[in-house]
This record gives sequence, structure tokens and C-alpha cells, in this order.
Amino acid sequence: MALDRPQAPAPYDLLPQVPAMTLTSDDVSDGQPLGDEFIMSGGNSSPQLSWSGFPSGTQGFVVSCFDPDAPTPSGFWHWTVAGLGADVTSLPRGAGAPDGSGLPAGAFQLRNDMGQPGYVGAAPPEGDVAHRYFFAVHAIDVPAFDGVDETASNTFVAFNLVFHTLARGLLVPTYQNTGR
Repeated sequence: MALDRPQAPAPYDLLPQVPAMTLTSDDVSDGQPLGDEFIMSGGNSSPQLSWSGFPSGTQGFVVSCFDPDAPTPSGFWHWTVAGLGADVTSLPRGAGAPDGSGLPAGAFQLRNDMGQPGYVGAAPPEGDVAHRYFFAVHAIDVPAFDGVDETASNTFVAFNLVFHTLARGLLVPTYQNTGR
């Protein structure tokens, strides 16, 4: 059954604007479909990400992947990594493994909206609109958020980011389940 609905607003357009930084990937590109290795029914692997152009006062980073087009009132969190030091400027492909083995020392993952730690790949309903996956890196003005550990919600981290983001970089690939 096809869902007849528009895409949701771009989530970061609804927040206070911050300076841009550069987020790149060897694996995903703006506006281009995700490869099978990054979808849930494929490899379910997080893509490689690199960032640059952040302010000199940066004390840490938070990386996330959010799908605002999920057929829910609150979108769908695919991945959040916190505790990334200011000296970390990339994550390798597969860093979002549930056991966190691909993350640098001190970094940790929150539970995604499937209730599991780590990255969960794209899995929109068959026939739904093309979903956008907002991979974001946030340069933050503190080394860590008070009260944020592996048990925090993605929304609580996003709330803290509103008050501590110095700059943000985005990559927005897409995926549509055509039932092929």
C-alpha cells in the first residue's frame, strides 16, 4: 500500500541557525540513494564520515543520523554518537557496530529508535515517499553534556545540541523502498 503524504520539513531548518562546517563521506552523497550496505536489509553498516572547518573553540563532536520522513510524528533516530573528542575528525565505515568497537576511545552510542545501541540502516515502508537521512556532525562548546551517557535519549542529546552547537555539517542521502 502506497502512503500518500509529503516529506517532513528539514529538521535543522527549524532550529537556530549555526555556522556550517564540512561533512564528507567516501560512502554517501547528498541527494543520492544509500547503497545496500547502509540499509537495514543489506549490510546495515554505518558509512564512513569525515569533517573539517569547525571553529577553534570546539571541545567535542556529536554525530547523528535522523530520518524526519519516517511515518511517525517524531521521525526516526538511526544513530547518535557522543563523547567524540575535539581531536576526532572522522569515523570509519562500520563505526556504528552495536558493540562500539569501531569508535574512538571515550565515544559511545545511544540506543537508536529500534531500541538497540549503534547504527540501524534505512528501512522505510514499501511505497512510501523517498526518505532523507540527515547525517550530521555538530561541533560543540563543551567536552560532554551533563547527564548524557548510553542511557540518554536521542531527543535529550538533540535538545542539548541546541544550546551547545558551534557549527554543523550535513550530508543527506536518500532511500526509497520500491519493493524490488
